[in-house]
Amino acid sequence: MIPSIRQAYNQQFSTARYQALLQGLAAESGVTPDFRVAETPVFVPGSLRQQLQEAGDAVNALIMRPDFKALTEAAIPPHQRVPGEDAHPNFIIIDFAVTRGESGELAPKLIELQGFPSLFGFQEMLARHYRRYMDVPPGMNNFSNGLDTRGYTDLLRQTILAGHNPATVILLEVLPQQQKTLIDFVCTENMLGIPTVCVSDLVQEGKKLFYRRNGQKLPVHRIYNRVIAEDIEKNRALLGDTVHFQHELEVEWATHPNWYYRISKYLLPHIQGPFAPRAWFLHEIPVLPQDLHNYVLKPLFSFAGQGVIIDPTPEDADAITDPENWILQQKVEYAPVIATPTGLAKCEIRLMYCWPPGAPAPVLVHNLARLSKGKMIGVNYNRDLDWVGGSSCFFE
Repeated sequence: MIPSIRQAYNQQFSTARYQALLQGLAAESGVTPDFRVAETPVFVPGSLRQQLQEAGDAVNALIMRPDFKALTEAAIPPHQRVPGEDAHPNFIIIDFAVTRGESGELAPKLIELQGFPSLFGFQEMLARHYRRYMDVPPGMNNFSNGLDTRGYTDLLRQTILAGHNPATVILLEVLPQQQKTLIDFVCTENMLGIPTVCVSDLVQEGKKLFYRRNGQKLPVHRIYNRVIAEDIEKNRALLGDTVHFQHELEVEWATHPNWYYRISKYLLPHIQGPFAPRAWFLHEIPVLPQDLHNYVLKPLFSFAGQGVIIDPTPEDADAITDPENWILQQKVEYAPVIATPTGLAKCEIRLMYCWPPGAPAPVLVHNLARLSKGKMIGVNYNRDLDWVGGSSCFFE
C-alpha cells in the first residue's frame, strides 16, 4: 500500500526466499503452519495507521463505558455463562477491511471484533521471519506503542501469567493437536513456558482444577483461554465428559469466557463512526432494505466466518428461526490495494490488544493481516491461489 516499498519488494522477491521463510517458521516451532502464509507482509502508510488506531480507540471507548456489562448482558447464552467474571477482558481483537473512500483514499471499515485471544505467539514469530528472510525497510515496525520483542513478551507475560508460576498456568483448547492454530500454541509455550492442555485432560476436585501431564496431576491456577464453547459440544464424542465451567471454580482466566460473547458481533449495532458499517439485530428490523444485496447476514455465535450469508435474499432472512441471534450488516467493499506479481489482492487488518490485570486501559501491541483474491478473506479460503493468506503488517 506504499507504492515505492511495494514495487521494490516485488522486484526483489524470489520463490527461494519465500520457501526459506516457510522453512524457518517450521524449524523454529517444530510445526508446519496448517494455513497458507502469504508471500508478503503488508506495508501500511502512516495515514491509514492513524485511522486504524483512532477506530480502535473508539471501539475500546465503548468497551470501557461504566454501563458496558449492562449493555451486553443479553449477549451471553444462559447455558454458557461462567462464574467469576473479572472487571475487564485481557484481550481484544478488532478486524478492519481496507477500503477506499469517496476520494480514493485508503480507509478502514470495521468487520468484526472479539474479547478473545488471537495468534499472539505466532504473529511475533511471523513478523520476525519476514524481516529476516524478506525485504522489510528498517524504519517500519510490526509492534505498537513503542514495544520491541522484549517489551511485547513482558506484556504478554503480565497479561497471561499475572504473577503465577508458569507450571500452574495452562493454554486451554479443544483437541489442540488438531487445531489449525497449533503453531501458535507452540510459539506461546516457547515464549512463556506454559503447557498446552486439552479440556479432556482437566480434572476437577471440588472447586480446584488440575491437569494431567506425564502421569502427574498438576494444579491449574490460571487459564489462558483458547476454548470456543461450541467446539466442546461439536467434539463431544471424542472428548467424553469434561469439566463444566459453569460451576464455581477456584481458577483465574485470561480472558474470562463471558467476554467472548460480550465483545463480539453483538456489539456491531452499537458502534458508530465513519469506520463502522450500519448494522442491526435482525429481529429489530421492521422492513428489510430493498437493496438487500448490499448487506450480509451474520450469526452472532459463530467464528471463522462460519454461517455468514454473503448475498442474502428475503427468503434467507425469513428462513432464520432465531432472528435475535443474527445481525444484518452493511456490506463492505474490500479494495484491491496490494499489487502482487499475479494481480491485485484485498486486505484485512486485525489490531491486537492486551489488557493486563489492573491496567487502566487496553494496549495495542501487535497485528495480523489476511490477504485474499477471492470472495472470502479467511485463511481457510484461496488455498489454490498465490500471494494470499496469513500475513503481518509493518507500519510506517
